[in-house]
Amino acid sequence: MPAEMTPRERVLTALRRRTPDRVPKSFGWTPPVWALLREKLGDVHPYDYFGVETRPVGPVPSLEPGDFRRYFAGLDLPPTLLVDEWGMGEIPDPEVHYTTYVYPLARASTVAELAGYPWPDRLADYRWRSIGAEVQALHDRGLAAEGGMECSVFERAWYLRGMETLFTDLAENPAFAEDLLDRITEISCGTAERYARGDVDVLGLGDDVSQQRGMLMSPATWRRWLKPRLARIIASARALKPDIIVRYHSDGNPEAIIPELIEIGVDVLNPVQPESMDPADVKRRFGGQLAFWGTMGTQTTMPFGTPDEVSRVVRERIETVGAGGGLLLAPTHVLQPDVPWENIVAFFDAIERFGRY
Repeated sequence: MPAEMTPRERVLTALRRRTPDRVPKSFGWTPPVWALLREKLGDVHPYDYFGVETRPVGPVPSLEPGDFRRYFAGLDLPPTLLVDEWGMGEIPDPEVHYTTYVYPLARASTVAELAGYPWPDRLADYRWRSIGAEVQALHDRGLAAEGGMECSVFERAWYLRGMETLFTDLAENPAFAEDLLDRITEISCGTAERYARGDVDVLGLGDDVSQQRGMLMSPATWRRWLKPRLARIIASARALKPDIIVRYHSDGNPEAIIPELIEIGVDVLNPVQPESMDPADVKRRFGGQLAFWGTMGTQTTMPFGTPDEVSRVVRERIETVGAGGGLLLAPTHVLQPDVPWENIVAFFDAIERFGRY
């Protein structure tokens, strides 16, 4: 039996495909579930209450956000519209994390228009000055630090352009597509470098390039447009921190590109959605090269299982995907309002019961 580890040691050991003292875990939530957690736990943060071993860190908000009003001119938009630092418009739903997107570059067509776009000051020094101290404070508490930059290239591009329009660009306006993807990649490379300089333990990359039954695009399209850019981002971080753990997120079933994700330096696959792929089979095929973060279905087990079923699946995942290490157990997405409190408790209780090696 491995000796008792700090939370950070547990995460690093598991994600480096070695056997920790017990299975690390994590979870996220929608606003209604956050309200439920506050009702049940009071002022205690859920991460502290349930012993989650990682904490997110990131840059401070921009002090000089761009003016995107002209990109929404003439559109009939509600006063609830939110615009992020990239200019993406969102009309939020009060109950779930889903939003209606409004694409600021939907009407653009030339590289010159991209040159004049108010790109975010994400790489400004003032936004990153405290990152090293934040990470050190987490390390001093024995916790692992994760730097999130999901929407690394593809998702950020279609959030600005619209998915159908972006795919049309790849076929009919490749110069525009190249420039758009390259601008996003440059910012992502710089972001990865700043996380590496800040000594984060886990760099969270990702783009939802797959859906329930397979890829959103052909592997050849992914290979042509996205693989080399993702490789550049990973290389940028590893040039400064060679041992940084790279987690890659894609919902659905990205099995067609898993060998190539490994090839360019991905260490951890997230979320391994069991409605789309068999986690035990993925472990058998790729567990010698990948660790796995997730595997608990948020379309099935977490909302619709009984507490006993949640416990059974937790045990199954630990005994299969977690065999020999290589698993951080988590729901495959943020918990939706239909997940009962009893199932949240059952999830963590089962990890405590079955998760010791």
